[in-house]
Amino acid sequence: MASRKEYLEYILDQLSLPEDVSCRAMMGEYILYYRGRIVGGIYDDRLLVKQTPASLARLPGAARERPYESAGEMLLVDEVDDGAFLRELLEAMYEELQEPKKRKRTERK
Repeated sequence: MASRKEYLEYILDQLSLPEDVSCRAMMGEYILYYRGRIVGGIYDDRLLVKQTPASLARLPGAARERPYESAGEMLLVDEVDDGAFLRELLEAMYEELQEPKKRKRTERK
């Protein structure tokens, strides 16, 4: 089941950080970025975030779910109605997330 755009818009509204949060559609789901780093995504109308020390500390009882069959486990965020909590979560995770890799440009002849 693909995620609904309305659910994505709801999560983005809760975050209310238009300059810091972006998303990219990927096969009916959405990858979420915070300040250019992947924090998680919207999968089957569920907000899942990467497992980091900060996310584990703030979501101690969170279910661990796979966004799709061959993926690693992520944490299910149940508190999607608490925008302040979501913003705090992303901010806490930020330093623990991998910086995006620079793509090498190849010249075409």
